[in-house]
Amino acid sequence: MAEKHIEHHDEAHEHEHMNIPKYFGVFAILVVGTVLTYYAATIDMDWIFPGANTLVALVIAFTKMTFVMLFFMHVYWSPKLIWLAAIASFFWMAIMFAYTMQDYVTRGSGVFTP
Repeated sequence: MAEKHIEHHDEAHEHEHMNIPKYFGVFAILVVGTVLTYYAATIDMDWIFPGANTLVALVIAFTKMTFVMLFFMHVYWSPKLIWLAAIASFFWMAIMFAYTMQDYVTRGSGVFTP
């Protein structure tokens, strides 16, 4: 017996896809973020506080990563469980940064001191 292949279209799983202008908009945001990162690296911001350049670069990188994750990886239109996994990954990254910085800050100057 031959079975007929029937396509089922579940309307609950369909979501709005980005069109070309929206992709170009996100791409423009990423390009502007890259240019801002380069420009921030050429300016010495240590007069604000030590490490301000690194903080500015990380904020720009976090913003770019958020746009890539939300729109290029389609998390924006995904179910809540995917959102939970994405947010949990940020918390995991924060834990890893905290442990790394704890190790970095508590070390002595070592052999590299002039």
